[in-house]
Amino acid sequence: MKCHLSKIMGVKRLKIADVARDTGINRGTITRLYNETATRVELEAIDALCTYLDVPIGELFEAGELIK
Repeated sequence: MKCHLSKIMGVKRLKIADVARDTGINRGTITRLYNETATRVELEAIDALCTYLDVPIGELFEAGELIK
C-alpha cells in the first residue's frame, strides 16, 4: 500500500505539525504515514485526513500488487 500524504502535503504546503494540530491526529501517526513506515492506521485517522485534505481515500492511498 502506497501512501501519498507527503506529496499531497507538499502541494498544499502543509507541515506535519499543522496537520496534527488541525486534525487532532497524533503527530507520530502522521509522520509514519508521511514517511510511509506506518504498519497500522486507525480508520478514524484516515477519515480525518481525507476530510482535512479534501481528497478521496483513493488519492491518499494506492493499493499495490495483491499477494497471490
